[in-house]
Amino acid sequence: MSQREAEPVVTGAGPDGPSGLTRDLQSPLGRLFAMLRVRRLEERAAELYTQGRIGGFLHLAVGEEAVSAGVIPQLAEEDRIVASYREHGHALLRGMPSAVIFAELFGRVSGCSRGRGGSMHLFDAGRRFYGGTAIVAAGLPLAVGLALGDRLRGEEAITACFFGDGAVDEGGFHESANLAALWKLPVLFVCENNRYAMGTAIERHLSVTDIAAKGACYGIASAAVDGMDVDAMARAATEAVGRVRHHGEPFLLEARTYRFRAHSMYDPQRYRSQEEVARWRSRDPISTCRQRLEETGQLSAGAWSSLEEEVEREMQEAVAAAEAGGLEPVEDLTRDVLAETGPES
Repeated sequence: MSQREAEPVVTGAGPDGPSGLTRDLQSPLGRLFAMLRVRRLEERAAELYTQGRIGGFLHLAVGEEAVSAGVIPQLAEEDRIVASYREHGHALLRGMPSAVIFAELFGRVSGCSRGRGGSMHLFDAGRRFYGGTAIVAAGLPLAVGLALGDRLRGEEAITACFFGDGAVDEGGFHESANLAALWKLPVLFVCENNRYAMGTAIERHLSVTDIAAKGACYGIASAAVDGMDVDAMARAATEAVGRVRHHGEPFLLEARTYRFRAHSMYDPQRYRSQEEVARWRSRDPISTCRQRLEETGQLSAGAWSSLEEEVEREMQEAVAAAEAGGLEPVEDLTRDVLAETGPES
């Protein structure tokens, strides 16, 4: 991690991970397990989409799993999370059951948003997961508002906000960074820099491509980290979370990562070469983490097979449970959409 401020960073220990998971997400093996769950969920979603069993939009983060697996386990249960529309892995690692995620993708009433939100609008206030926002940079001011609310109520929670490099172009990024710094709000800004704003390369939409450097414009300490290395992500996130929690001020963490698949399932991907994708695939965060654990004797071939079988079984059961769920009754379709009318209306 390249630190942009000489002051020592206060480290902080996060929780063992959301309940319901079978691995300690703070351990190297747990991080591998977490990334594998996210990868298999998204690969299965892609298959179901091509079969016409999922409608609407679907934006996958295949290749970026190290970011969510490195950051989210460092957050406490009371902390809040705001994500972008590429948020399946964030929701899953925050503790949202995979069956609930698939149900939302299928438009079933058992989904987290009763099937109304779909891929881009996963939401679970009980787990303090506030989306899933479809508009680029829209989550940034929401995160600042959540942090301000916690500050006014005297709560000690921090808010982590995930966004892409394309959001840095938007006024919402600059307004949010300015207010978070001005009001000294505990916001962890996590830029998932996958080098493309939809189909526009970062060199074509940012005059200064060092996103971490932009924190200095607002007096925000920042750091850049290899977003393809889950262990580096975990270390950087631990330091960043600890700093935000200790100082009660914002921090900008730039995760330099890459998405292997297209922007969305409709994207023909003509803006980058197959050679470029292949170069980045050689740095697959799951493969490199697995290799590191095998070389250090922490993972055997049998243990890897067991992990794969466990995750595959989870996804099969999740899809079956989601598809067995019902659709929202027709008489409920106007609920939360139209106000009830009274005699004076």
